[in-house]
Formats: sequence, structure tokens, C-alpha cells
Amino acid sequence: MPSLGLFMSQVFNGLALGVLLSLIAAGLTIIYGTLGVINFAHGALFVVGAYAGFSVFTFTGSFVLSIAGGALAAMLVGLVMERGLIKRFYHRPVEDQILVTFGISIVLVEVIRAIYGGIGQRVPVPSWGEGVVDMGFVVYPLYRIQILAIAAGALGLCWMVLYRTRLGLIIRSGIEDALMVRLLGINIQRAFLVVFGVGAAAAGFAGMIYAPIVSIVPDMGFRILIQSFVVVVLGGVGSFPGAILGGLIAGQILSLTSLVNPVYSDVMLFAAMALVLILRPQGLLGVEGRA
Repeated sequence: MPSLGLFMSQVFNGLALGVLLSLIAAGLTIIYGTLGVINFAHGALFVVGAYAGFSVFTFTGSFVLSIAGGALAAMLVGLVMERGLIKRFYHRPVEDQILVTFGISIVLVEVIRAIYGGIGQRVPVPSWGEGVVDMGFVVYPLYRIQILAIAAGALGLCWMVLYRTRLGLIIRSGIEDALMVRLLGINIQRAFLVVFGVGAAAAGFAGMIYAPIVSIVPDMGFRILIQSFVVVVLGGVGSFPGAILGGLIAGQILSLTSLVNPVYSDVMLFAAMALVLILRPQGLLGVEGRA
């Protein structure tokens, strides 16, 4: 039996991973729910954010600027992708969308590999995140706790945009009935561009705040992408609260299973997804028929 300290450490690891997956999956589920595009390049945008943030940190030494730089770079790449290619595939078959976004993902990863090489890069923990916190029952790294607050703040900001602004109303209406939004005279294409940019920025933001925890490598986005799709399925397509709930569940499954046997962490995650698909195909907080 693991000790209480080890168990609680894994619980907090699961929370930190869960909020990051929620942040990435929120962008992914909004893009799919609004645009109907299955974006297999979302994991590559996570990598773009991590490497762009690494470059900004190398030149400036400021972690805050590097977070902003990572989010901005991912957003710009996402906007170019959407305007240059993906918008032409909104009404194409799903297979075409998968192929084009997967192809973009490969191109982005290989461009990053050509620029930075295949050797892992490290982003140091910022000075304000160094050290540990003694909670009594566990001693835990300070930066991982700060990740919880940073990612939760970003999710809160996304929630404010979605549920307290006119743009959010258009986005949520577009998820439910894009045709009706067009009939009301709203420039849905402009809204689509904003949605894609926000989703890409969320992925880049998550990539940079995750960078001090792991070694940055060009292929790191593929596993994150798969886990994010599982989160979307768990929470429900197009559901922002579902992305948060699904991310927290996925983080705990991955972390607590690793406590017993790390080999089976992904197996248990996919088992949970299969169970949800059997018992509630629309996801935990999804709406039936939306997908």
C-alpha cells in the first residue's frame, strides 16, 4: 500500500495534469463544436507554444513574457492555418478534415525539429515557483500548485468570454445551430476565426506552462492530443464544462493508475472512455445529438 504522502502527491499531480488537459481540450471541443472540424493539429499547436515560449525565455529571461509569447505564437499559427487552409474544409467530409489537419501537424512538428533539433530542451522553473510547500500530509513542489492556479485562471477567463460576452453567445449559438446564426445576419466566418484563434492560444498557453515540468521535444504533442480527444469524449463534444470535468477525471485516472502500474495508465484512460461511450454516448455533460 502506498503511503498517504505518496497517494496525496499523485492526487495533486493528477489535478495539475487535469487542469492542463482541460485547458487544451476546451479549445479543441469549442473548435469542433462550433466549426465541426476535427483538428488533429491541436497537439502541434501545444508544441508551438512550448517552443515559442522557450525562445522568448531564452532571449528575455522572463517567464511571464514567455507564457504570453507561447500563447501568441500558437494563436498566430492557428489563424494562418484557419484562413489559409482549414476554412476550405468546413463542409468537406470528416475524412478530409482529419487528413489535412494531421498533415499540418506533421509539417509543424518537422519545421520545429528542423529549427530546434530533436534534442529535448529545458525551461527552468521560474524563480517565483521554486521550492516546495509543506501541507502537513505531503510536501509538494510550489510550481505545480501554481500551475493549478494559472490554468484555473485561464479556464475562468475562457468561461467569462463564453458565458458573459456577446462573442460567447455567438459561439454557443453556433455550437447549437450554426445555420440559424447565419440567418440572423451574424458574420459567422469572423466568429469562426476568433474561435480557432482562441482555441490555438489555449493550446500554446498550456504548452508553455507545462514546459518546466517536462523536457520539450517536437513529438510531445501527439500523446497530449490523444489524451485531449479522450477528455472531449468523456466530457461531451462542444461542452466547455464537460472539458473541465473530463480533464480532471482523466488527470486522476492517469496519475493514480501510475501509482499502481504506470504501464496501464493509458489503458485505464481508454477503458473509462469506452465505458462512457457505452453508458452515455454524448459524454458526461454533452447534449445528445450534438456530435
